[in-house]
Amino acid sequence: MLTLRKSQERGYADHGWLKSFHSFSFAGYHDPQFMGWGNLRVINEDRVAAGMGFGKHGHRNMEIISYVLSGELAHEDSMGNVKGIPPGDVQRMSAGTGVTHSEFNHAKDQTTHFLQIWIEPNILEIPPSYEQKTIPHSAKQGKLCLIASPDGGGNSVKIHADARIYAGLFDESQSQTLELDPGRKAYVHLVKGALEINGIPLSTGDALLIENESGLLINNGNGAEVMIFDLSH
Repeated sequence: MLTLRKSQERGYADHGWLKSFHSFSFAGYHDPQFMGWGNLRVINEDRVAAGMGFGKHGHRNMEIISYVLSGELAHEDSMGNVKGIPPGDVQRMSAGTGVTHSEFNHAKDQTTHFLQIWIEPNILEIPPSYEQKTIPHSAKQGKLCLIASPDGGGNSVKIHADARIYAGLFDESQSQTLELDPGRKAYVHLVKGALEINGIPLSTGDALLIENESGLLINNGNGAEVMIFDLSH
């Protein structure tokens, strides 16, 4: 079963310096029908104004992944990491027993646009850790590239969760299939452009909630960037 959720059905918050779409209940947005999907808990699409950001705050027992779309995100945490995350990079922070961090856009004239993703871990109270990898554009063009996985296979970041995240860029005749275990859940988030999944047309910000399916056909892309999550039930 594939359930389409249109972009405009998401939660939305405008804090002036931060404009954020919430795929699942988060902060002031609460919808009991959308508390998460499988072990995927949060997808926030954030736009952070120039010179602004999230001050120091804490997390515990969560796998947090940042995927920057434009601009640059500056990260600093209690583990001693001081990093810049440019578009194309994937950052993973395992909060474990507890970590504090801040995220800022230090540019003077450019908005930082990024996705923040939270996945519930399958191992609790681990020491906090950090990982960041660059995923080349070529690795995603016309195909799905594994960007996060439990074993860190390929060029993916390693997450302490029963989940895999793929990213792909699709145009025109480019297509890809992805096998799924019908006993698991999956989730599609179209980052930008237009795309069809199993014949269902998606546009920027749309999502598909998937269960009891054995595979996906991805085609008819038009400037599409998509993320697909293979999730525990």
